[in-house]
Amino acid sequence: MKTHRTFSSKETEEIGEEIAKALIVSESKTRNHKGAIIFALHGDLGSGKTTFTKGFFRGLGIKSRVKSPTFVIMRRSAIHGKNFKNIFHIDAYRLRVLKDFSALDLKTIVADEKNIILIEWPENTEGLIPRTAHKLEFQYGKKENERIIKHKA
Repeated sequence: MKTHRTFSSKETEEIGEEIAKALIVSESKTRNHKGAIIFALHGDLGSGKTTFTKGFFRGLGIKSRVKSPTFVIMRRSAIHGKNFKNIFHIDAYRLRVLKDFSALDLKTIVADEKNIILIEWPENTEGLIPRTAHKLEFQYGKKENERIIKHKA
């Protein structure tokens, strides 16, 4: 498990960007996964999950403004690269039962190896996300604006 400490939104975005770039490099060398690459973003409200996602998108070369999918549940963006075609940003905060996910067609999205999925509040998706998901835990630090990000691949 790798631990990052950040003290600003900019630093949190930079961690997201680094992880996205590392993913692209590793995927260009070897494609050793079935289905989508999934990042499960755990953490309290305001702990940096969406800020991290902004940097992650930038690391993939996506220039459009990243908006939180809190009210629409899911947003899709195209990726212009040879290994991936789509990135999905899902906010499962308001979803409470598996039936809520049927409208998202999450099983199909998860099955496609050309997809990357970042999902906030993954604990609400019990049973839909494979164990192989990258797990990131966002915590408040002791100092003002400090965030602790633990990444388990």
